[in-house]
Amino acid sequence: MPEFFRRFAATSLTARVALGISLLLIIGGTFVSLAAFAYGREAARSAYDRLLLGAANNIAAAIEIRDGVPEIELPVSAFELMAFAPDDRIGYRLIGPDSSTLTGYDEIALPRGRRELEDGFFDSSFFGEPARFAVVSRRFAERTLNGTIRVVVGQTLLARDAMAYDITTKALYVLAASGLAMVLLAAVVVRSVLKPLEKIAGGLSARDPHDLTPIDTSVPKETAVMISALNGFMARLDRQMKSMRHLISDTAHQLRTPVAALRAQADLFAGEADPARRDKIVERIETRSASLGRLLDQMLSQALVIHRGESARRARVDLRDVALDVFEDGDHEVLSPETDVFLELGEEPAIVLADEPSLKEALKNLLGNALKYGRSPVRIGAGLRGGQAEIWVKDAGEGPEPGTIAEIGGRFNRGQFARQSSAGLGLAIAHSVADSFGGKLGLEKLPEGGFRAVLIFEAVTEGVS
Repeated sequence: MPEFFRRFAATSLTARVALGISLLLIIGGTFVSLAAFAYGREAARSAYDRLLLGAANNIAAAIEIRDGVPEIELPVSAFELMAFAPDDRIGYRLIGPDSSTLTGYDEIALPRGRRELEDGFFDSSFFGEPARFAVVSRRFAERTLNGTIRVVVGQTLLARDAMAYDITTKALYVLAASGLAMVLLAAVVVRSVLKPLEKIAGGLSARDPHDLTPIDTSVPKETAVMISALNGFMARLDRQMKSMRHLISDTAHQLRTPVAALRAQADLFAGEADPARRDKIVERIETRSASLGRLLDQMLSQALVIHRGESARRARVDLRDVALDVFEDGDHEVLSPETDVFLELGEEPAIVLADEPSLKEALKNLLGNALKYGRSPVRIGAGLRGGQAEIWVKDAGEGPEPGTIAEIGGRFNRGQFARQSSAGLGLAIAHSVADSFGGKLGLEKLPEGGFRAVLIFEAVTEGVS
């Protein structure tokens, strides 16, 4: 049965709401039924107790003393009151001052502990059936009779139970009718609420596959949350697709020239008979092939950075650890064994929220540029300065001219890397990493001489997660 409910509820939101309300009504209906039955029993008891008490008072009022002997003519009105329960058996007993039965059924007995009871009720049985009794006492103080006569009137419980059942049944009828109305109303409301979603779904289905413009957010507040999330997702997807298109375009443009040069050198090699010239052509082919390999490595790095910048989860990273890892990898010993490379780390942690592999890739590209175009010694470092976390590479060279630096920054802002050199791609990768994690790339000539490329981020305090 639970599996049936689960599958049924999974069919639609309307079914879920209807099922939820139904379960709520079943649980609530159980409690309401118990409460209604308890209320019905109490109402029936109160009503019929008044009838019993009225009949007992009428009988007690009809008692007269003649010659010291109590006499009574049972009033018709007493039994007319009991006529409201025609199916119940009725019994009475008059108990004299000496506890003897003056009239009525001897089978009716007061319970223990109730001998001094003036007025009240008690439950007992009457010829094997459960019954309810009322007791009324009348005090006489005459010369011929001084004492208390008790009147006990009782009836079985058929009418009481029938009344309690009737009250409970009517309450359940009302509950069932209101519950059905609530289910139908909930279904109508859910259908009405889901209308905007149907409209949105229709609009998305009719869209061009390349259309990633934001969806109109003039929808109900509850739906606007989902639409805002969807627009954010499409915006990230649009940026990713644009970055990939730019990368493909730049890759095609960057590879066209070296591939054409390799083809031309290969054609020259095929038609050249002079061994010395053939050796020079082979040397050129090897040089261009190595350059092309480095270019492809950097383009793959750029693609990785673009992808991870949107999809990687931000984590707490100490920039000092990144600098240490890049230094200990020892790539500089292979790329430029004649260049001295040193590591400089700050004393305090330089914590940022970023992606560690992307930061390593950016730093490796900055180091590669310094090794290829800078001057020894080269230094890798990380630390805090002015409340900001920095990771940098500096060398003893002059660096590019100020106009060239400004031009490189402009190309970064446009996000276009066509016609860039290998150094330009390395800086482009570093800029992409900085931009992805809310930082910036700084290129600066140092007053004491030398050139520094630095990634600057907002530092995260130790207590922030």
